[in-house]
Amino acid sequence: MGPVDYLVIEFPGNRMTGEAFPLLVDLAERGIVRIIDLAFIRKETDGSVVALELRDLGDEIDLTVFEGASAGVLDQGDIEEAGNALEPGNSAAVLVYENLWAAPLARALRRSGAQLVASGRIPVQALLASLDATEETVPPGGSAAA
Repeated sequence: MGPVDYLVIEFPGNRMTGEAFPLLVDLAERGIVRIIDLAFIRKETDGSVVALELRDLGDEIDLTVFEGASAGVLDQGDIEEAGNALEPGNSAAVLVYENLWAAPLARALRRSGAQLVASGRIPVQALLASLDATEETVPPGGSAAA
């Protein structure tokens, strides 16, 4: 297997436009990712977290392509933990996916005896801020290396 990641994507005010869902389907169809589990949740104003069925999300978005996309990896504890990240009154998609693009690399590394000893993710905002800071220190037409 390739590395497995998860995302909790919050939709303020329960407003899902569905714009990103075709892009997720495209990634899966091209073999870049494999959707292991996908759940939709809502944090009520009293702080309780409930799992949503696809039909609970309304008729505005066609999510039938995701029916059966759950392997049951996410349990109630995971749903509750994801809900902790949400503001009351908002909903979220919780996605667990395998990075298929990395599976051949992971197999080769395991065969050679290598093992993953650290992993992490750099938030996009932090990366952009770092890149902006780097650009500010480089003179026009110059090089950051001195």
